[in-house]
Amino acid sequence: MFTGIIETLGKVQGIEQEGSNVHFTIESDISNELKIDQSIAHNGVCLTVVKQESNQHIVTAIQETLERSSLGGIKVGSTINLERAMLANARLDGHIVQGHVDTTGTCVSVEEVDGSWYYTFKYQPTEELLLVDKGSICINGVSLTVVNPVDNCFSVAIIPFTYEHTTFHALKPGDTVNLEFDVLGKYIAKYAQLYMKQS
Repeated sequence: MFTGIIETLGKVQGIEQEGSNVHFTIESDISNELKIDQSIAHNGVCLTVVKQESNQHIVTAIQETLERSSLGGIKVGSTINLERAMLANARLDGHIVQGHVDTTGTCVSVEEVDGSWYYTFKYQPTEELLLVDKGSICINGVSLTVVNPVDNCFSVAIIPFTYEHTTFHALKPGDTVNLEFDVLGKYIAKYAQLYMKQS
């Protein structure tokens, strides 16, 4: 479980295909603290550390993960957001994030407003992927507040600290992002569907 508060940025140093799996070698300032079998969110995708050496660690993504997320488009040299799993005795500064990407979205616009930035995204909505104004959304592993959700689009506001310390400073219109919707909203939607079927 994660909180959507990014710890640091990592740089992709290597990508190796093995069958339908892909191994990513990541360099970061927390890699030397990691242990094999630890869960780490990479751009919001929960992946398991399979190898660790010095300031690098290796994780493996299976085919389903590659198809559901934007990891398949990552290249050597790409920068990604990293977050270790939350501690049971830590403050939940963001919101409950599982690291299980629901779908991808596309950045359609970036607007700077008085020192902050508004990013607008579009996605393919379903009955289970609910957004509410001022609700929570996780974008590339970053816990954010939804602004003005309309049809298949929504916006988020990015403060300077988040802009500088995550990959948002490099995000531009046309880029694909990982989206994880609020798990509480997904459960409510599921229960509502079951209730309607039984009525």
